[in-house]
Amino acid sequence: MTGSGRRSARSRIKSSTDDDDDGGDDSIRRTRQPNLKSLRDRSKRRHSSIGIFNIDLKIMLGVSVFALLIIFFLIQHLVKPAKELQRPRVVTPFPGPKLMDLPQFQGEHKESLYWGTYRPHVYLGIRARTPRSLVSGLMWIGVKDGRYHMRHVCQDSDELSTYGWTQHNGRDFGHQVLVDQDLKLGTSFLKSKSEDSGYGGDWAVRIDVQSENSEQNEEIQRNGHLFFYLANEDGGTLSLGGSTLDISENSLLASGTLADVGGWQLHLVSKDSLEVHYSGFRTPHIHNLSELVQQNLAAQIRKFGQLQLSDSTEDFPNILVFQISARIPFKTDIVFVSGTRGDKARVEERVSSLTGTALTHQLQDRQMKFDAKFEQCFKVADKLEPESTIVGKAVIANMLGGIGYFYGQSKISYPRDFSNKDRDNFIAYWPAELYTAVPSRPFFPRGFLWDEGFHQLLIWRWDIHICLDILGHWLDLMNIDGWIPREQILGSEALSKVPEEFVLQHPTNGNPPTLFLVVHDLLHGIEKNKFAPAERNEITSFFEHAFVRLEAWFQWFNTTQSGIQSFVFCGCSTPLMGGGGRE
Repeated sequence: MTGSGRRSARSRIKSSTDDDDDGGDDSIRRTRQPNLKSLRDRSKRRHSSIGIFNIDLKIMLGVSVFALLIIFFLIQHLVKPAKELQRPRVVTPFPGPKLMDLPQFQGEHKESLYWGTYRPHVYLGIRARTPRSLVSGLMWIGVKDGRYHMRHVCQDSDELSTYGWTQHNGRDFGHQVLVDQDLKLGTSFLKSKSEDSGYGGDWAVRIDVQSENSEQNEEIQRNGHLFFYLANEDGGTLSLGGSTLDISENSLLASGTLADVGGWQLHLVSKDSLEVHYSGFRTPHIHNLSELVQQNLAAQIRKFGQLQLSDSTEDFPNILVFQISARIPFKTDIVFVSGTRGDKARVEERVSSLTGTALTHQLQDRQMKFDAKFEQCFKVADKLEPESTIVGKAVIANMLGGIGYFYGQSKISYPRDFSNKDRDNFIAYWPAELYTAVPSRPFFPRGFLWDEGFHQLLIWRWDIHICLDILGHWLDLMNIDGWIPREQILGSEALSKVPEEFVLQHPTNGNPPTLFLVVHDLLHGIEKNKFAPAERNEITSFFEHAFVRLEAWFQWFNTTQSGIQSFVFCGCSTPLMGGGGRE
């Protein structure tokens, strides 16, 4: 094998010189010279190939890095969205424009509803229609069987003989009466808008404290203790008006800044002799505020034997509580002014316009307008006795005064085919807001889908704009399948009022679609010319945009809740329609 290989090589050399003469040194030299040249050429070609290879290697490295970048980009922008698409349909929003983005719900309409008594679960609570709001509220110390009890959250165990709105227009005015044993409280709420006001305007609260039994002589009955508070849900620090609060010298209680309204101030004005104390807290939650206040009072009683707040604050407080104490009877006005820009004289004028005699006249004016609108809407003066008319006014007032604003995420039970990697028993709905009436302030101070249909049969007759706003909020909660969670438990305050076993919402459960009763009512009203032209146009525009959601909702009912016969649905007592509802 080796020998033949060598012979073959020689044969190749020889064949390359077939044109030369046989033998001779010249022939050999002529043969060798070209071979040396060929070797030099080959060497050059080898060096040239190595250079080209080096250049190719740089290009290849560059291309490889570029390819890796492209792969990384694809992973981030294609693979990640693909994973997101794997989330259950139940928490996927309906693929359509939100109704609350319609022009009719923007501008003046939206601003006019910015502040309100939108915390129906407390006896008196004010907030804005925004996810992170400045909220305020009232507590007081009630006395039962010779013992002190803190009142704040509406609950039957407080055994108030009376509480509720006697007048409320749903927008800028309300009056409420609360009777707690021998203590009678009257609370009035009023909104005002001046050219200097920030977004949403200013508001005032009047608290009138009276005794139901003037013959009581005990000290425990002769002094009243109110607690009015401000809390910033966004966590921003609230500034105290001063280390000592003497409202006879300075009415300023607190101040701060909000993104929506700009600078703001809270003032306390009264002609009675008041004693004011305070305490500041730093906490991310306000649903346990009652406990914080009671703990502060208990510590003061143990140390000093006095029922008063500590006149101290934690660092950077986002909650300020003001204790207002006086001999009963007494009256006090609390004013929130927005858009303050350092013009002290102008701020004082605005505070003066919302306190004292000026506030009294405005409240009387709103009361007369409420009575006139009640008659205009329901025309019952010739049909009902005066006592029945008072009841009717209380009904509409409590319906409107029970409207609340909520923000948060519903907890939805996991679909059977969904992998639960987080080991929770729920998946969160998307963050959402809800503006709605509530069925019951002490028991159900949150949104219930089928109750809302009945609520709106009354509310649209009072204020069609509020009605459409509420309908829009509910329909915007619809998911891609046309399902709307039947009970809305949004935010920590709402969650604190619900037993854990009733928190989860089940995608298989529905409530009777009572909102269609409102749809029918409004369309019938248009046919009968019950609305002014501008109102008719707004209703028509709303339903043109809402139709796709209403149709999806109908289809969801017709496919998931259908009975044996066409257009016959499962009864409310079955698991499909009941699902742990209110009994």
